[in-house]
Amino acid sequence: MATPMSCSADLAQLFGANTTNATAAASYICNQFSTFDTRFTDTNFAIDSTYLLFSAYLVFAMQLGFAMLCAGSVRAKNTMNIMLTNVLDAAAGGLFYYLFGFAFAYGAPSNGFIGKHFFGLKDVPDANFDYPNFLYQWAFAIAAAGITSGSIAERTQFVAYLIYSSFLTGFVYPVVSHWFWSVDGWASPINTDNLLFESGVIDFAGSGVVHMVGGIAGLYGALIEGPRIGRFDQNGRAIALRGHSATLVVLGTFLLWFGWYGFNPGSFNKISIIYSSGSYYGQWSAVGRTAVTTTLAGCTAALTTLFGKRLLSGHWNVMDVCNGLLGGFAAITGGCSVVDPWAAIICGFVAALVLIGFNKLAEKMKYDDPLEAAQLHGGCGAWGIIFTGLFAREKYVGEVYGGKAGRPHGLFMGGGVRLLGAHIVQILVIFGWVTATMGPLFYGLHKLKLLRISAEDEMAGMDLTRHGGFAYAYGEDESVKHGTQMSRIEPSLSS
Repeated sequence: MATPMSCSADLAQLFGANTTNATAAASYICNQFSTFDTRFTDTNFAIDSTYLLFSAYLVFAMQLGFAMLCAGSVRAKNTMNIMLTNVLDAAAGGLFYYLFGFAFAYGAPSNGFIGKHFFGLKDVPDANFDYPNFLYQWAFAIAAAGITSGSIAERTQFVAYLIYSSFLTGFVYPVVSHWFWSVDGWASPINTDNLLFESGVIDFAGSGVVHMVGGIAGLYGALIEGPRIGRFDQNGRAIALRGHSATLVVLGTFLLWFGWYGFNPGSFNKISIIYSSGSYYGQWSAVGRTAVTTTLAGCTAALTTLFGKRLLSGHWNVMDVCNGLLGGFAAITGGCSVVDPWAAIICGFVAALVLIGFNKLAEKMKYDDPLEAAQLHGGCGAWGIIFTGLFAREKYVGEVYGGKAGRPHGLFMGGGVRLLGAHIVQILVIFGWVTATMGPLFYGLHKLKLLRISAEDEMAGMDLTRHGGFAYAYGEDESVKHGTQMSRIEPSLSS
């Protein structure tokens, strides 16, 4: 754009020599245009910041969805415990992501492995990051921690939740998000100076970064703890320990569904970008398309699970359908912005089959995950990464990520194998990183006897033994009714 000085000089010549005070008139007119341009720029910043803040609020509302889903999926005697852990994920995650996590994830300039600026939000805001960016990314971090809490529900000590949640949101998750989302990340699609396989990894809203990280962390926690008492009989046959409230499960699922419209479309961060000047088509169209692909994948997965489980079990089970729906969402999250709506239907269909298959495998392996979190988020998240490598469309990849024409895209869309290869690398490195960090953490807590509660407490329920009473009032003191007393944990005195 021309500066006001050059603009006024050019305009003065057009007025001609006979115009009174032509230079002053031209300067005035050009200054007005410059003011309008500045206001338009400011308005764009305001619109984009408001959009990102609203998306952050939606993603944070997913914590309520997680809380309701978890509460309904456990037995009534552990309701207060699982609700408290969801509050803890948000609270502890907020402090640790503020102190360390945001810096490790986005502290540029940095190296390809980990960020090294913005600790405690020092130097924020700057030209690249403002406070809405922190709030949005914090909501993502605590979502990963919430996934893990579901895997180890009904048998985990409260101190273990505090330790793993802080470590996951303050270090493990931020490092992964730096790899794939930061401008300096070694596999980031926006690191134009060093693109992995000339494409980078397209994990738009986090099938791998969020869902695989949370799911694999939960996998190790549940494996090291072992199954809940009564989950398998003496012959190794699975016994269903059904959650106590299908109502809460459905409520939580709808809240998560609603929040996913901030999770996926909100990951654009900006909505006012123009793809073609003077056209109806811009980033706002891509945001809408992303909401549509998210919807279609979830709906398809829900229906596939409904009929699939009907064939396997003979029942129309609403709780299974809710998990299938969420599995479809977890899968489409990675490629939601770069695939066509028809491809999202394929994504959701396969995601449901992946979830059903992993649940069958879990039973055979005597693996107990009360919310199917590892199977749903880990398994379906991994499928979503592969799906994007197969179906990402060249036009959408160019619009969302920019760069040179002919950028690698989905294998089935004529884009070759480079993007798919990068995505296979992503699956391997996420699995390896979470294994190397969360595995030893859970094992150490186990050895220190800080991980699993006692058998007596597990049988009585943690609400009664650890939290002062049941979540629901039944008309009499349940501790007297059951002959159970809440155990008081006294601090040990060193000699």
